[in-house]
Amino acid sequence: MNPAQFPLLALVLFAPWFAIVGSLYWHFPRQPRNSRRRVLDALALCVATVVFVLSTWWAFHHADGTHRLWKQVFATSVGYGSFLLTMTLAFFSRRRWFKTLP
Repeated sequence: MNPAQFPLLALVLFAPWFAIVGSLYWHFPRQPRNSRRRVLDALALCVATVVFVLSTWWAFHHADGTHRLWKQVFATSVGYGSFLLTMTLAFFSRRRWFKTLP
């Protein structure tokens, strides 16, 4: 494998899990389902993906390189945590925002 592709390995490995988490975020709760909700959900999923890629890239390039596998493990952990944090913040923000709407 080309060493330049190592930072993207985490995205490839976690893509199925992110698809499951993203679809759960998209479909639940079922109401209200309007255009504002769809736009907010799509924006949250895009932001979470961008945050994952950027944090994975940053962690891979700033990890201690004494062990060959440590860079991938550290980058994957940081990226996964940042994705879940972004989705959690989006979930509670969406919940609060739609509770206050008429």
